[in-house]
Amino acid sequence: MSEQIVTTVQEVQLVVPQRKSFLEYQQIPLWKDVPLEQWEDWHWQVKNRIRDREQLAQIIKLTPEEDEGIKKSNGRLAMAITPYWASLMDPNDPNCPIRRQAVPLKEEFMDSPHELTDPCAEDRDSPVPGGLVHRYPDRVLLLITDQCGMYCRHCTRRRMVGEKRQAALSSQKLDQAIEYIKSNRKVRDVLISGGDPFMLEDEALEDVIIKIRAIGHVEFLRIGTRLPISLPQRITPELVAMLKKYAPIWLSLHVNHPKEITKRSKIALDMLADAGMPLGSQTVLLKGINDRPYAMKKLMQELLKVRVRPYYIYQCDPAKGTSHFRTPIAVGINIIEKLRGHTSGYAVPTYVIDAPGGGGKIPVGPNYVLSQAKGRYTLRNYRGKIYTYLE
Repeated sequence: MSEQIVTTVQEVQLVVPQRKSFLEYQQIPLWKDVPLEQWEDWHWQVKNRIRDREQLAQIIKLTPEEDEGIKKSNGRLAMAITPYWASLMDPNDPNCPIRRQAVPLKEEFMDSPHELTDPCAEDRDSPVPGGLVHRYPDRVLLLITDQCGMYCRHCTRRRMVGEKRQAALSSQKLDQAIEYIKSNRKVRDVLISGGDPFMLEDEALEDVIIKIRAIGHVEFLRIGTRLPISLPQRITPELVAMLKKYAPIWLSLHVNHPKEITKRSKIALDMLADAGMPLGSQTVLLKGINDRPYAMKKLMQELLKVRVRPYYIYQCDPAKGTSHFRTPIAVGINIIEKLRGHTSGYAVPTYVIDAPGGGGKIPVGPNYVLSQAKGRYTLRNYRGKIYTYLE
């Protein structure tokens, strides 16, 4: 482990100057004089997130739609973009997939039919309001913070994620959540999420993990995070060493486009994988960002190359202000059609709709069973050829 940490630090020092040169080439005055040590400090990245129009205008050429979106973006889901993520944005292309996910548009403030404040009815299924969601029989969702490194504009929890309350779940609510889990012996799986749990300091996160690991009937522990992608500097040797003490911990990563997998994010993912942490991805289907089969196939293949197993593609939830991101369901089905049989099975995730109103995740995909009768199944394969299977 110690040799791996030394190697990783050396790799960081090789990669970051390339990124700094990119910033200088783009003539961004905001960070051109920032030394490597500061750029690699995740606290510096968080402290220097882009929050206003004036800062962002030094990095990209704003469109009228972005300009209006930024002016209206305040309160709960205000704009916050890490310098690292901003450095990946195309300054001249408003359709850049990195830029689209981070910069508010005026469309966010247009109400659309069927959109909901709490599309998955999490608040209804919260035995500890704002802290714990219990929907499925054997697993719970523990929300330990409302903050993220970068606020995705398609966020399904935009009602509760942001900068307007305390960063971490209160000790009182955390204790209530832990007591609830202790009292429900059917709960064997805990997913720590938020916000982003990795926004907590190592000690605070470890305190939560210790309390969960002390519950005998909890067998499976997961952490949902986007920081290895949006703020890879957060994945430090100290964090990885702490997590390894409580193995196995599974990580569910939020990755939406191949451009998010950079040399720098690969270093973070390698540190986690080398420490024995299983990595899975969850991708949101987003109009104009990853809704082409080619882009999605490329993403899934790139994920496998960095030891991340594609897990879910989500239909974009009908959260208020996200209609401009949503595609028809047929688009998602077609993507699965173009993946199954056309690339490795490991690269084919499950396409799901998180049913509005709290119905949970429902798998949706192409129909390969054409008919069945008296033990006779008529099937089609990925090429459209017809086969008969007799029971």
